[in-house]
Amino acid sequence: MGGKCIILCAPSGAGKTSITKYLLQQDLGLEFSISACNREKREGEIDGVDYHFLTTEDFKTRIENDQFAEWEEVYKDNYYGTLKTEINRIWNSGKNVIFDVDVEGGLSLTKHFGEKALAMFIKPPSFDALEERLRGRGTEDEEKIQKRLAKAGKELEFSKWFDYIIVNDRLEDAQKEAHMLVKTFLK
Repeated sequence: MGGKCIILCAPSGAGKTSITKYLLQQDLGLEFSISACNREKREGEIDGVDYHFLTTEDFKTRIENDQFAEWEEVYKDNYYGTLKTEINRIWNSGKNVIFDVDVEGGLSLTKHFGEKALAMFIKPPSFDALEERLRGRGTEDEEKIQKRLAKAGKELEFSKWFDYIIVNDRLEDAQKEAHMLVKTFLK
């Protein structure tokens, strides 16, 4: 099996998606691995671009058929995962895969790919800053924000298991640090 993997993980709202998008714009030979999920599309999201939106039944069937490199039930009846076909599609095109996944998914992928993977944990400067970012999105109700904050508290404890921790206090600095680490890893 082909190339290398770049894994970016963080609690929701820490900035991993912004850093991932930045890395994809650089000349690094990366292609984004589109995760699969069974949640409803948010406004502006496109199936096959933002996520592979599956029904719960389809997601569970694919689990049974071993079609995921990793998957998890992030919240009750809320599944996310990485399809093996997505990774192979990217490697077959001659590119390296970049993942924007939650912490458990990142740890699973790191274990799965071993030396082929560079795993970076994006950390918010503080828990208060994380809460402010989540609220600033304006995409979720209070109950979902509280769930995300509770999960974030647990996820931050796992940062020590990643190859590098990048504190995203200032987005431009975090992007440059991630770029340098990826460029070095891919050489």
